[in-house]
Amino acid sequence: MANDTTHLFTSESVTKGHPDKVADQISDGVLDSLIEKDPAARVACETLVTTGLVVLAGEVTVRNDAARKALLDAEDTTREIIRQIGYDDSATGFDYRSCAVIKTLHSQSPDISQGVTVGEGEDKDQGAGDQGLMFGFACTETKSLMPLPIHLAHRLTARLSEAREEGMVPWLRPDGKSQVTVAYDGDKPVRLETVVLSTQHTDDVVSPRTNNMTKKARRELIEKVVKPVIDDECPQFWSNKITFHINPTGRFVVGGPHGDTGVTGRKIIVDTYGGRGAHGGGAFSGKDPSKVDRSASYMARHVAKNVVAARLADICEVQLSYAIGVAEPISVLIDCKGTARRPQDEIAAAVRDVFPLKPREIVEYLKLLRPIYRDTAHDGHFGRDGRKFLWERTNKAAALKKVLKV
Repeated sequence: MANDTTHLFTSESVTKGHPDKVADQISDGVLDSLIEKDPAARVACETLVTTGLVVLAGEVTVRNDAARKALLDAEDTTREIIRQIGYDDSATGFDYRSCAVIKTLHSQSPDISQGVTVGEGEDKDQGAGDQGLMFGFACTETKSLMPLPIHLAHRLTARLSEAREEGMVPWLRPDGKSQVTVAYDGDKPVRLETVVLSTQHTDDVVSPRTNNMTKKARRELIEKVVKPVIDDECPQFWSNKITFHINPTGRFVVGGPHGDTGVTGRKIIVDTYGGRGAHGGGAFSGKDPSKVDRSASYMARHVAKNVVAARLADICEVQLSYAIGVAEPISVLIDCKGTARRPQDEIAAAVRDVFPLKPREIVEYLKLLRPIYRDTAHDGHFGRDGRKFLWERTNKAAALKKVLKV
């Protein structure tokens, strides 16, 4: 237990095969297939998955034959994503070959479109695709400037998927969850308190006597999944005092969409910062970047990360807000939770000077009209490496310092 000088904070993540993440990946896979053919496509694709069934619903507007063909092929796209996730056996109750795919997609409302779409040669800014508030967060707890609990939770689910896909643990199936509790002294992580890991598995590792996963299988997950992650990310926190709950219900054979219905956008806290800071409520997956729910959230993370990388603060939370059809953000708020090294209003003014914050500017600056989205739909949208995740760059830190004369 934590003593009087510490507090505990917990975050969770889920694997690619979790039903909600299956839905997110399908929605973003359909989005990728459309903007690859028509970068100006307007897409809001929602997905529901359950036993033997996928339902695609929402609004899609495309402008050319190649994109219309991709829309017609949405069923094939869906089945291929399900196959790649690992649902390729009818014995699991959900199989890419046999599941039904129902598609109910229609055009975007012209009332929304007229405030967002800019015609060729028009001298006006692209307005936000909806009203709303978006948050970004960064802190110095990890190299990626993410909070440690959600960072470790994501690494554990990614490792679970890797162990299954590469055959390191052959009895794993796609569904799974992680949960990590870290002890803090003030703002500083001081101890890894508890790790929860629940993973779908075959009957091979169920004891006939207890009808539960064997102790040997639990030890294998600690040695092949948990310990490599901790050794890589924060070896100083590995100890025999960590509490482990490995498949705490005892058995997890029935899982995925057969065990629980999945819906797009139901893992918004997993997708962001694991409960650290605030959340504006908008989901990401299946939405093209004209929707500021997505694009402005990416920019808010970019701003927060650069503020911390510039050493203007150890913690930074950014709030952006927009009105539908209006280009300029309604507000920009910087909250450094008492760690700011310059007045927060000055940092906010510098942010407005340095960062492009209009919807069209965000899309161009972060190169969001690329088919990059399916890879964002598992293991978190933030704290990731690679050219797809341009919002993770810290390329504006020097400019912020220059404006603030630091």
